[in-house]
Amino acid sequence: MSKALDGVRILDFTHVQSGPTCTQLLAWFGADVIKVERAGAGDITREQLRDIPDVDSLYFTMLNHNKRSVTIDTKNPEGKQVLEALIQKCDVLVENFAPGALDRMGFTWERIQELNPRMIVASVKGFGPGPYEDCKVYENVAQCAGGAASTTGFDDGPPVVSGAQIGDSGTGLHLALGIVTALYQRTQTGRGQKVLAAMQDGVLNLCRVKLRDQQRLERTGTMKEYPQYPNGTFGEAVPRAGNASGGGQPGWILKCKGWETDPNAYIYFITQAPVWAKICNVIGKEEWATDPNYATPAARLPHLKDIFAEIERWTMTKTKFEAMQILNKYDIPCGPILSMKEIAEEPSLRKTGTIVEVDHPTRGKYLTVGNPIKLSDSPTEVKRSPLLGEHTDEVMTELGYSPEQIRALRTAGAI
Repeated sequence: MSKALDGVRILDFTHVQSGPTCTQLLAWFGADVIKVERAGAGDITREQLRDIPDVDSLYFTMLNHNKRSVTIDTKNPEGKQVLEALIQKCDVLVENFAPGALDRMGFTWERIQELNPRMIVASVKGFGPGPYEDCKVYENVAQCAGGAASTTGFDDGPPVVSGAQIGDSGTGLHLALGIVTALYQRTQTGRGQKVLAAMQDGVLNLCRVKLRDQQRLERTGTMKEYPQYPNGTFGEAVPRAGNASGGGQPGWILKCKGWETDPNAYIYFITQAPVWAKICNVIGKEEWATDPNYATPAARLPHLKDIFAEIERWTMTKTKFEAMQILNKYDIPCGPILSMKEIAEEPSLRKTGTIVEVDHPTRGKYLTVGNPIKLSDSPTEVKRSPLLGEHTDEVMTELGYSPEQIRALRTAGAI
């Protein structure tokens, strides 16, 4: 069966996480991703957070599946010629260098267009045009600058960054969509274009409900679904909301049986209006279904802390899985707090390919995430990450270099 992106060739100049997330997703969909690395060193994450000496780290392997690796010294004149040949043969160049790095290498947008007017140049940057556009950005910086940290955590504590990599991987996902969109437009225009995904922009896009809340706060001075209501105070900016759901249906994280020793013995519980009567029956508070102080969503808002405290008295008598089983019978929205250990051991996630076991020639077997997007006509096969420079000769041959020319380039230090 053919792949969705068969025939698309990606020149991958990315490193660490944001760019590799993007190019790995494209590779999973069938694009031929050629990762360009420095000889002898490669992507810095090959050695970061190693758990086995002198073996590619999990950080690297889990972000670079289904790719081919070539080593090129772009400062070497002959190496630069190899790169020019690759640009002429590829459809997309993806990079997440520091601002201006590609230009300093001699590959400005104008030069790339001369070599290949159909080339799409896709970039991850920390910030878009503005006062911070020349600043380097990492995951947590992006979360802070994009509005996530200021709105995460509890109101009586400091800002908190999320364990989800919404700055790096989130921006990589945005960039992948931009690339596929540009490829589609190229079928109509025949021209390449520049694609930019700024990390601040990507984080803000994922925080849009908080921008919604900022405008509501400015207009009304309060937000009744936040835990600060009715007894707390609201300032000029959207506050941290703890575990409030952020939507029209109030939710909170509640203790379950065993919480004293298990840090993940919790469940997320949503008091959805259509099933309110069922919730009252389950927790033994049938009278709340008709009590004027609890019967309607608006009436319940001032009493949410008391309501969740009563529900928690019930959840603490059940494990999170027992509670899930009971609540799901009545279509009461809820979800267990699953640890990474529980997720890694969940058979259904293995069956769907959401978690995959991969065999690596030096690391051995390890678990990794699979493609989160499932296409019925383009199933994803997760292949191991490449060894450094593993495919240099193969790619050079495809470019038309003879074995003798390849040996000469290697002797000259170009590859």
